[in-house]
Amino acid sequence: MLSTNHQNVGFARRILLLVLLAAVSVTTTFAEAPQNVMPADVTQMSMEDLMNVQVTSVSKRQQKLADAAAAIFVITQEDIRRSGATSIPEALRMVPGIQVARIDENKWAIASRGFNGRFDNKLLVLIDGRSVYTPLFSGVYWNVQDVMLEDVDRIEVIRGPGATLWGANAVDGVINIITKPARSTQSALVTAAGGTEERGAANVRYGGKLGKDTYYRAYGKYFNFGPSVYPSTDISANDNWDAWRGGFRTDWTPSGPNSITLQGDIHRSKFGETLTVPALTAPFANTFANHGSFSGGNILGRWNHSFDNSSMSLQMYYDHTNIIDDSLFVDRQNIFDVDFQHGFHPGDHQEFVWGLGYRGINDSNQSSATVSIQPNQLTLNQFSAFAQDEVSLFDKRLRVTLGSKLEHTEFTGFEVEPNARLLWTLTKNQSVWTAVSRAVRTPAITEEGLRLNSAVIPPGTPTNPTPFPTVVAVLGSHQFKSEDLLAYELGYRVQVSSNFSADIATFYNNYTHLRTAEPGLPFVEGTPIPTDIVAPFVAANKMHGGTYGGEVFADWRILPKWRLLGSYSYLQMSLRKDPTSLDPLPDNPAGSSPHNQFYIRSSVDLTKHFEHDFTVRYVDRLQGLNIPSYTSVDTHFTWKTASGLELSIGSQNLLNNRHIEFLPDFINTSPTEVRRTVYGSITWRID
Repeated sequence: MLSTNHQNVGFARRILLLVLLAAVSVTTTFAEAPQNVMPADVTQMSMEDLMNVQVTSVSKRQQKLADAAAAIFVITQEDIRRSGATSIPEALRMVPGIQVARIDENKWAIASRGFNGRFDNKLLVLIDGRSVYTPLFSGVYWNVQDVMLEDVDRIEVIRGPGATLWGANAVDGVINIITKPARSTQSALVTAAGGTEERGAANVRYGGKLGKDTYYRAYGKYFNFGPSVYPSTDISANDNWDAWRGGFRTDWTPSGPNSITLQGDIHRSKFGETLTVPALTAPFANTFANHGSFSGGNILGRWNHSFDNSSMSLQMYYDHTNIIDDSLFVDRQNIFDVDFQHGFHPGDHQEFVWGLGYRGINDSNQSSATVSIQPNQLTLNQFSAFAQDEVSLFDKRLRVTLGSKLEHTEFTGFEVEPNARLLWTLTKNQSVWTAVSRAVRTPAITEEGLRLNSAVIPPGTPTNPTPFPTVVAVLGSHQFKSEDLLAYELGYRVQVSSNFSADIATFYNNYTHLRTAEPGLPFVEGTPIPTDIVAPFVAANKMHGGTYGGEVFADWRILPKWRLLGSYSYLQMSLRKDPTSLDPLPDNPAGSSPHNQFYIRSSVDLTKHFEHDFTVRYVDRLQGLNIPSYTSVDTHFTWKTASGLELSIGSQNLLNNRHIEFLPDFINTSPTEVRRTVYGSITWRID
């Protein structure tokens, strides 16, 4: 079972975090870039080709990666395939400045530039323009969000604020997962995989054509993960996980000014965990195997129209999610989102884009003795508008971008999130960019009406001399207001030669009104029996401070068939409570993210049909969680045949048999260790 140190740190962390946090991300459209029918092999692309990769997340329009005045990193389809990643979280380990840690077999902690945790609420995640945050805490259930990785065109990751375009949840970063258009998947694909951890997986996809201009695809996938073990033991942690998902996409792309996309997904997953909940009678806590499920679906429609000097898009989607946690919570969410965007050129050296958005959220839940939210049915309406203007000067060597987002939420009213960005192209092969941005994280449903019974202190003890048990409860508050960020960024890109390029990004983030847990007035509670005393900790905004650091990424093509990539990330957090704060716990968010992390990846084509990828990854210790540093060595071999058959085998964590990466926060589940694994897959592409 867990060591005493891990248990104590985990308990302190749960009290500190208190409530699931939230921001409300509203506008979620993107201008879809044209795709090639077949993915480009990055080992064959030149440095100039890589810098010219088209991205859409920075300005909501197509632009070259080299022209983006932001810390942006692109994971291509080839990166995903060659790395052997089997999930989105695994693929995100390649991104500089992103902290990725596995809690157990079906839970992840993922953040950008600090504040990592299972319920991180400062990172916006989009799948094909659809925001996938949950309004409960404005984070992401990573064991729900999934796609068929073979159909991913690219994953664009922005480190730093993106609130001017994307809204209140885009505080520390934006992850935009963009799948291929249906025209690029006009074939059948079948994949079967399995290994020591993922016991079995299968993917099936078929694409075709309807008439002259309409393309479609449909897919289905299934996987099953066996349970892992507790740290330093071989005892099962009951965290098995299986899921199935299916979906479709249809694109109507005539030669005229209009195009229409319709796509949707359905999903269901079941998960296990070892859960500890407080009790009013001895032994005052119960630990047991718990089970739950996620299910739901979404449907999205998007219309693009081009004019002579402008373009517009209208996107609508509906998303339904059921969350059933057998011993904690039942929640049902219905989200309806409408987003309009219009871009035009007022002059030869100016590009202007503006948009309007609406999001309706309906949430209903059923409480347990441990978790409750009031009211148990809630409807929220959120409105937004944004505008951004980019002006090019001095023969387009200097690009100045000014913009702002205006949002209205029912919790805090109007929020304004402006930014200013500047990109200076020094020479053809090097540029400098800088940005100043304001972003906010608006309150979530849980921060308004949550009650979580976090622990019970037995009666008649030195810490509780009364004859009644004391319930330590975390409570939401209607006085909780938005967390604020003022971010300063500076970056440099250079293509030293046709074989070597580098990207450097630095930042300083100044946060105010961060969440704290302020003790409230104890009160006596007569039900349920027995009588207890409630010691409340109420969500407040009495912490502030700064974070700073930098990320370096380098890409070196040593030989025509050998590519070497590497990154290094540094993060320093200095958070302090206000003088009026009575929060008894230390500034723990500073200890949940590593100061240093790096990786080096080698991609080499050994022969025409045989590929090898080798990755060394280091993550610094998490001081606040008492988790040591670790080094992971992964390797992946792929053999491709001319007939469309692809065989691969890989392994992870070759240097260490097992290591722990994170501890749970908020909900007291048991963490597990990441073990050495071996896996293999067979993929058959049928034209």
